[in-house]
Amino acid sequence: MGIYQGMRIPFLSRQPQVAMVRLAGVIAARGGPGTGPALNIEHIGPVLDRAFALKRLAAVVLAINSPGGSPVQSALIGARIRKLAIEKKVPVIACVEDAAASGGYWLACAADEIVADGASIVGSIGVISSSFGLQEVLERFGVERRLTTAGGQKSFMDPFRPVEPEQQARLEELLAAIHVEFKDWVRTRRGAKLTTPEEALFNGRFWTGREALPLGLVDRLGHADTEIRRRFGEKVKVVRFGGRKPSLPLRLLGGAAAMAEERAAWGRIGL
Repeated sequence: MGIYQGMRIPFLSRQPQVAMVRLAGVIAARGGPGTGPALNIEHIGPVLDRAFALKRLAAVVLAINSPGGSPVQSALIGARIRKLAIEKKVPVIACVEDAAASGGYWLACAADEIVADGASIVGSIGVISSSFGLQEVLERFGVERRLTTAGGQKSFMDPFRPVEPEQQARLEELLAAIHVEFKDWVRTRRGAKLTTPEEALFNGRFWTGREALPLGLVDRLGHADTEIRRRFGEKVKVVRFGGRKPSLPLRLLGGAAAMAEERAAWGRIGL
């Protein structure tokens, strides 16, 4: 027995563990060939399950770097995080890198606390829809588009037809309804911490992390690694999940449309 005295046997280690889950990129139902798997429940759900299943789990840290995207995927991921946190009875801490904007902030609100860098972009609690009007392009090149529908609204907001006032009004209703869902989620998760009237916070504006702190949108300024060690000590074991990048050939040959869409999402917050 004496031969083992003073030796550290890895599988008998009792040190606490922290799971760090990377939630990076545009939130979308599917990804492009050059951008890798999209940030959605299909890909991140199993990652979250593995992270929360760690033994001696002290906390789960969400390393968030997202300009937003699909509100439904944001809601599904956020709900999965809360479900697992309640089941496992562990705290969840969101640490914002470049941005937690729009759907990215939706994800951050799934945590019990939000930590951000002073220069992080935070907020953008709003909903956006964008498209193009291409009907004049067809006319210029003498192209006739033939569209047949059963149901008067099946060609809703068709980019090859002039905007119809009724459809524009309906689109605004849909965006407003989704905005209500977003606001309700933020109220549920952050309501007691918010220090500014809702009309100033829920209008789509975003702030730096330092500006967001007195507004109650974040709890502290800091970074993931230093936050983990501040809370759990230098000996804590950090187990990292997610964050795989596509291979170089896929990045080089990636779909231009998917890459352009991702660039546009970041561009909306100036990054």
